[in-house]
Amino acid sequence: MSFFKRFNLPVLTGILLVVAFVSCDEDLTTTIGAEVIGGEPFKTDKAVFDVFAYNSKIDAVRTNQLPIYQLGVYNDPIYGRTEANITTQLLLSSVRPNFGAFSQEDEDNWDNDNNISTIPEVETVDSVYLYIPYLKNPRGDRDGDGVADEFDIDPEDANSDTDGDGFTDNEERANGTNPLVEDSITDDGFIANNFAKEVDIDSIYVNNEIFTNTIETSFRLKVERSTFFLRDLDPDTNFQEAQEYYSTQQFSPDFVSDVLFEGDYSISNSQFLLEQNDDTSTLDIDESLQRTILDPGIRVPLDIAFFQENIINKEGSTELLSQGNFNDFVRGIHLSTSVISDEVMMLLDMKDAAITIYYHYDSVDTNNTQSDTSDDEIVSRNAQFVLTSLREQNGFVSGNAINTFNDEIYPATIGNALVTGGNAPKLYLKGGSGTFTEIKLFAEDDAEGQALIDQIKANNWIINEANLVFYVDRETLDPEGDVLEPTRLYLFNTDDNLPLFNRNTDVSNETAIPLLSAFPNYDGIIDRSSDGKGEKYTVRITEHINNILIRDLNNSPLGLTLTPDIEFIGINEAMMADGNKTDIPVAQSLNPLGTVLLGGVPEHGDKKLKLEIFYTEAN
Repeated sequence: MSFFKRFNLPVLTGILLVVAFVSCDEDLTTTIGAEVIGGEPFKTDKAVFDVFAYNSKIDAVRTNQLPIYQLGVYNDPIYGRTEANITTQLLLSSVRPNFGAFSQEDEDNWDNDNNISTIPEVETVDSVYLYIPYLKNPRGDRDGDGVADEFDIDPEDANSDTDGDGFTDNEERANGTNPLVEDSITDDGFIANNFAKEVDIDSIYVNNEIFTNTIETSFRLKVERSTFFLRDLDPDTNFQEAQEYYSTQQFSPDFVSDVLFEGDYSISNSQFLLEQNDDTSTLDIDESLQRTILDPGIRVPLDIAFFQENIINKEGSTELLSQGNFNDFVRGIHLSTSVISDEVMMLLDMKDAAITIYYHYDSVDTNNTQSDTSDDEIVSRNAQFVLTSLREQNGFVSGNAINTFNDEIYPATIGNALVTGGNAPKLYLKGGSGTFTEIKLFAEDDAEGQALIDQIKANNWIINEANLVFYVDRETLDPEGDVLEPTRLYLFNTDDNLPLFNRNTDVSNETAIPLLSAFPNYDGIIDRSSDGKGEKYTVRITEHINNILIRDLNNSPLGLTLTPDIEFIGINEAMMADGNKTDIPVAQSLNPLGTVLLGGVPEHGDKKLKLEIFYTEAN
């Protein structure tokens, strides 16, 4: 008996594609025999439904207070070139800061108090560094031996010996020696863990490839003072809501001034070892032998004179009295890059960014004789003051940083496909201020779709699994060469903008590839063929279909986009090409990649976009 006859419906062309009977142990097209549950025969079937998809072009997306930011240049073979810049406020680590031991007021009155230690401290900047760490693999050491999997000779065995010096990686971790350098074990003046580790850094793209430790590349970085005042609150909402800034906002060249750094910068996965100054007050310890360790990232020197004049010399001034005053005074910095030889795009967490001002000041050493000033001497002491970009506390992010994108105009074939409005033969997905896809299940017409849903309900299907299957358009991608394909799709309900995975029931697989281990039941991860090229993405929406059938959830359109990390589930507002505003997942803004998938039109045959429902039906 055909599917339509069982449903007692007329044939709806384009709504139902295939009904096949499946067995868990047989090929999908195999008809299975009747089984018995509680004495009632049942059968397990598979139904395949049409899916209708529509491309949408984004003109601009809100890009302030993002979880991660893009910086650099990415040239997508399909969609063209994108330049990403960052403009950020600077946050004081403390308001009304004292530089040195005493306040500026105390220093100004040094000769009128009774404290022999109070003198003009003459704070002087020695160096200033901007540091933004790269993202790193959050679970890149499966055997826990202190060696990242990327560099471990056997990432599953803690007792492997990567450097071949006769000591296992785990022994070297416990001893604090370098497991990647032979003969690092020594007893002569050895200080444990005083070496630069190799770190598995993540989310850096070089010439349409993912950065690895075998790639040598650099980019040109420019750091400028921003003169644009970034409001935290929107005056149009009576200062009740956060100010929104969009990806089309341009700050350079009109709203930048002093160049604080400009130069070439090489990417490395090695940690920084920073020398420390010896503290003369600890006679039994020589701090100069120890190192401050920073994970790999961008670390460049900034203009000393600027920070001397605008930070240190402002001690006690109204400019440093509050964060608001400081925002109006030093309005922030603007980061941009340009290409040397390779195109580099980086994803960065600006909550970890910092500018550290290293300075020294004069201090009175009384030689522990407070009442005897004859042996007092003026000594120089070292200190530092830190400015940050964004700051997160108790889930609340303070500060403001904006990502701006300069996008090349899409090729005409893509541009024309984005304005047709009909069921799309090809689905164009591009991160940043790019494109996303809207999807309707069962039918284009809501009434026809609801009729199918009602018939499924009437037949008392038990839904075992429901999948959306998206095939990669290899005919479009392959002529462009090696296209870096996104690893995961993000599907969401446009009614509530929530993703279609369940954070409470879909348990992460801790042994899987990081960033792809979360919500394995939902899937959405690229399925590659033997040549390494993407073949399809399967997204499981079983719970969503059950919500429609059992809990009467509206069969609302779904939205499809890309994500660098499916844990990012926030929502941002976007300006669409038709002039309307809509809410889209924040994940859309975080990914520079793009792809092309096959839509739900008949000419794609077995690879057309479809909804597969595996169900049990009792007779």
